[in-house]
Amino acid sequence: MSKKNALFVCVVLLVICVGSSAQVRTPDQMLINPDPKDWVTYGGTYSSHRYSPLKQVTTANAARLLARWVYHLDGMEELEPTPIVLNGVMYVSGFNRVDALDARTGNIIWKYQRQPPVATRQRGTAVYGDKVYLVTSDSHLVALDARTGGVRWDVKSEGGYTIAGGAPLVADGKIIVSGNRPNGFIQAFDAMTGKYAWTWSALPTPEDPAYATWGGATPAGAPIWVSGSFDPELNLIYYGTGQPNPQWTGSPRPGDNLYSDSIVAIDVKSGTLKWHFQNTPHDTHDWDSLETPVLVDATFRGQPRKLLLQANRNGFYYVLDRTSGEFLLGTPFVDQLDWATGLDKNGRPIVAPGHDPAVKGTKTCPSTMGATNWPPPTYSPDTRYLYVVVAEGCGVNVIMSSTVPDSGTGYYESPHAPWQAYVRAIDVLTGKRVWEYKAVRSNHYGPGLLSTAGGIVFAPEQFGQVSVLDAKTGQSLWHFNTGDVITAAPATYSVDGQQFFAIASGTNVFAFGLSDSR
Repeated sequence: MSKKNALFVCVVLLVICVGSSAQVRTPDQMLINPDPKDWVTYGGTYSSHRYSPLKQVTTANAARLLARWVYHLDGMEELEPTPIVLNGVMYVSGFNRVDALDARTGNIIWKYQRQPPVATRQRGTAVYGDKVYLVTSDSHLVALDARTGGVRWDVKSEGGYTIAGGAPLVADGKIIVSGNRPNGFIQAFDAMTGKYAWTWSALPTPEDPAYATWGGATPAGAPIWVSGSFDPELNLIYYGTGQPNPQWTGSPRPGDNLYSDSIVAIDVKSGTLKWHFQNTPHDTHDWDSLETPVLVDATFRGQPRKLLLQANRNGFYYVLDRTSGEFLLGTPFVDQLDWATGLDKNGRPIVAPGHDPAVKGTKTCPSTMGATNWPPPTYSPDTRYLYVVVAEGCGVNVIMSSTVPDSGTGYYESPHAPWQAYVRAIDVLTGKRVWEYKAVRSNHYGPGLLSTAGGIVFAPEQFGQVSVLDAKTGQSLWHFNTGDVITAAPATYSVDGQQFFAIASGTNVFAFGLSDSR
C-alpha cells in the first residue's frame, strides 16, 4: 500500500472512530436530552412536562387502543409508581421492590425484593447509566445493576432522617431523595458510589431569619414526599414542601411558618437554598405545595423568561420566574374557593376571615384534599396548555379538643358540597381555563396525566377508567376500565416502532397500544 493510500485509510478510520465516540452519550446527556422512545424520569424529563414527542397514537386513531399486556405484582397493595422505560426495559417499583420487564411483552426479566415487603408509598425509581435506584421503607437508598437486579451499593439516609416514597431524582451526578421525619428534608448522594453529599432541611435553624416566622414556636412539619424538577442550566432543583405542624391548630405557631407550603429552589452542588416562594402562609388546612413544579421557557408579557408553573392545592394557579422566584401571575383554577379573596402583587393570599378549623366546624373551599393534590399535571408545548387533575368541592374542619394542640382535630366532607373531579386545560401564560373534562366516576383527585405530540392527553381516573382526550378540545376519544383503583401516573414509550402507554392500577401494570400498528 502506498503512503498516500495508507494516510487516506488512517484518516477514514479516525473519522469513523471520532464519529462513533461522538454518538456514545453519557448518562447525564441521556437524562438532559432523552431519546423520545424512553421514559427516563418520574416526570418524563427534567422539566416534568410529562409530554412525549411520540405521535403514533393520534386523535384520529386513539379509538383503536387496546390492552397489549398486563403484568401482576404479586403480594403488593395499591401501586403508585410511574414506570421508567429505558432501551426497551421497563422498571416498576413496588413496596421495597423493583421488577424489570420486557416493555414490549410484559415478560419479567428480573425482580429485586428487599425484606420486608411492607406496604409503603412508592412512587417510582430512577435510572442513571447502568444503575436503577429505589428508596426503601427503612430509609435506605439502593442502587441495583440495571441488567441483573444485583445490589451495587446500599446506603442509609444520613442523620436519622426518614426517606419518603417519592421517586428519586438524578441531577448533576447525584441521587436526590426527600422525606418527612423528623421534618421535611432533601438529601443528595453520589450516583456512582452512594457517598453522602448534603442535606437541606425545610425547617429553619435559629440562625436563619425565617426562624422568626414561627413566633417563638419550634418549627415542625413541612414534609417532602414527591419528586421534584431540575434545570441543568441553572443547576437548581425545584421541590414543593408540605404543611406545618400542628397541622390544624395555628395558634401555637403564630406567623408564616417558613419553609412550609412553599416552592423551593436548591443549588444541587451545595444543597443551599437559592430562593423560596410560600403559597400558603400559616396553613391550617393541609394545603401543601407538593404538586410537581413544571418548568417552561416562554415569552411572558413580552420578556423571555424561565418560568415555573404550579396549580396549587389551595386553589390558585401560579407562574414564577424560576431563576429568582419572582411572582408573575396567580389566579384561581377552581370555582369553589372562599378562603381568600385573591393574591396581592407579591403573590401573598388575601385571607378571608372565618376559615380556621373550629370546635363547631368550619366550611372551607377547596377541601383539605385540595383543589388538586400530588398527582402530576402535564404540559404540552404544542398547545401551551397545562392539564391538571382538579377537584371541585368544600370540606368541614373540626377541632374536638381545644386544649391540646392538634389533638382530636379532624376533617370530613361537607354533605351539601359533594366533590367532583375534572381534567382542566389552563392557558399557561394567562391562567384562563380553556376546557374541562368531567370524570366518569371519580369524585376527587386520583392519577396523574401525560400528553403527546399526537395531540392527546392520556387521563386515567381514580376508579379505574382510563381515557384519552383531545388536547385542544377535551373531547373524549377512547376509554378503558381496568377494574381497579388508579392512584399512579402514566408513562408512554416506544419499542420496535410501536407506541405504548403504561399505567399501574391496583396491583397490575397495564400497557396499551394500537390494535394495528401500521
